[in-house]
Amino acid sequence: MTEVTGVTAAAPVTAVGSSATTRLLAESADRIDAPDVVLAMSRGGVRTVHTGGSAEAGPVAREQLHYELGSASKPFAGLLLARLVAQGRVRYEDRAADLLAPGLPVHPAVRRITLRHLLTHTSGLPGLPADFYPQAVPRWSTDPYGNYPADRVVRAFLRARPRHRPGTRWHYSNFAVSVLGHTLAAATGTPWEVLLHQQVLAPLGLEATLLRPGPDGTDATGHRRDGTPLPALDTGGFTAAGALRSSPLDLLTFLEAHAGGASGSPTDPTLAAALTEVTRPVLRRGWRHAHTHTLTWFQHPTPYGPVLFHAGATLGQQAFLGFRPGTGLAVVATATRRVHRADTFVATAYGLLTDTP
Repeated sequence: MTEVTGVTAAAPVTAVGSSATTRLLAESADRIDAPDVVLAMSRGGVRTVHTGGSAEAGPVAREQLHYELGSASKPFAGLLLARLVAQGRVRYEDRAADLLAPGLPVHPAVRRITLRHLLTHTSGLPGLPADFYPQAVPRWSTDPYGNYPADRVVRAFLRARPRHRPGTRWHYSNFAVSVLGHTLAAATGTPWEVLLHQQVLAPLGLEATLLRPGPDGTDATGHRRDGTPLPALDTGGFTAAGALRSSPLDLLTFLEAHAGGASGSPTDPTLAAALTEVTRPVLRRGWRHAHTHTLTWFQHPTPYGPVLFHAGATLGQQAFLGFRPGTGLAVVATATRRVHRADTFVATAYGLLTDTP
């Protein structure tokens, strides 16, 4: 069951029914300044979706548009790796360089980097390759990634000099997760887009989740902070780290599979095992090791139990995904304005996840 409420720039909030969840989402959306806002919650398989924003709604309902996920694409990469491990096709401790370029001489630290290191941001690699910035800076606000293709990402990895010994420090890295994507494609002999579709998107029924722009009129339009519209983002060779586009309804389905929603447990044992594996804490970091991580999610404690979440941002859009394992609670948020220092988007979405009984 899905309940949808909506607003346009010319109309006040109009609610369907008077449920506490409907009111909560509407009040929360008022705190987010963006041309398009979608807040969606699933509780035990019952969905409530609120749409709004400062722009007029278009011909396609906001909850059905494809939104750029940015780094919120990474949980999909994590689930894919976990499923391939469950199938016995790769191991977490497989060394990436051995799969990408067997026998090629590389720095000893690069040789030690495993698939687990790449996914958990413990590889020692920087956030982006050193030679990424000279070509990106002139196009930083429009197309920083498009001229840095997959083969260049792989070459940058194979000649890298990690800052730290793999497995010793946590440093968030789009570079590392992108290398993971290329490594899994090489290990399976299957292009990343096909592999993700076969192993994750199709089994979960995510028909509105794409790795490239959809048909005309089906993609949300991102905006700069001043409201200027932006073209669709081209992630170049950094596909696994941030290329996905998805609808809020598909994202709820993805999270329900993790949280124990209406879709129930997958019938395929390898997918069920992967969904369990990606919710298991694997490392701690920060002051007094206060920050907990699973293979692919950030984990925080709450009075209602642990929550797992990941946010993402592109040049003109934002996304937030979160759930409580085993409870059936999931939260999705999307917005079509670039993030800024005083932005309330992540805090608002996070509050829906952590403060809801």
